[in-house]
Amino acid sequence: MNTSLFSLANKHIHLENGHTVLDAFLKIVRNEGIKSMWSGLPPTLVMAVPATVIYFTCYDQLSALLRSKLGENESCIPIIAGFVARLGAVTVISPLELIRTKMQSKKFSYKELHQFVSKKVSEDGWISLWRGWIPTVLRDVPFSAMYWYNYEVLKKWLCAKSGLYEPTFMINFTSGALSGSFAAVATLPFDVVKTQKQTQLWTYESHKISMPLPMSTCTIMKNIVAKNGFAGLFTGLIPRLIKIAPACAIMISTYEFGKAFFQKQNARRQKY
Repeated sequence: MNTSLFSLANKHIHLENGHTVLDAFLKIVRNEGIKSMWSGLPPTLVMAVPATVIYFTCYDQLSALLRSKLGENESCIPIIAGFVARLGAVTVISPLELIRTKMQSKKFSYKELHQFVSKKVSEDGWISLWRGWIPTVLRDVPFSAMYWYNYEVLKKWLCAKSGLYEPTFMINFTSGALSGSFAAVATLPFDVVKTQKQTQLWTYESHKISMPLPMSTCTIMKNIVAKNGFAGLFTGLIPRLIKIAPACAIMISTYEFGKAFFQKQNARRQKY
């Protein structure tokens, strides 16, 4: 669900003291050029394809398995399936997420990225590529569980209100946007922590300063609250909503449309 156009969310632009999202866009374009709005696009695309395939395949398969065991109307099914599917996808894609965030924080050539990855692996081992995995899991796994549960509930409610048995494209679109917005707000503090952890690493490396012992997610949250108040945990809320709401809406409505289309095609082939 990541969109390079909204990479300002990873640039630590604090929308405070009257600053707006438009101010942030204009500042980035003025200082770095319009192309910077798509910085990190290649790794985002490389990351999106396997992440989406793993995520949706796991969710569909787990949902079908759980329905066969627990029944069609069991409300916990989307929570469990969304939780497990996202956990698997995050674990597989985490190194690419690290690279994508680095490319969005500063302009790097592919040679520099290769050197960065090689250095991290040689110094700290392969596990270093999963730096930020815990806050990412704390952000994405609850997001997924909340998203799928609310999506299924909203979809059924809108169908009932419209007197429809099957959801339309607009019902899927609306349900996706609303459920994605709610989950984005609830999990934003973990996104702030994840980004801070990753950018702190690169700050120390770029200035050739020895990295202190890594702080826990809880400690970073306490420091943010002490410095900026509780609102500091929700820095970048507007850009995140602008990114997440349409992304979730487009993703799920397109996915449901495609799934319904191919199911109908398969049914016709079996019929004849």
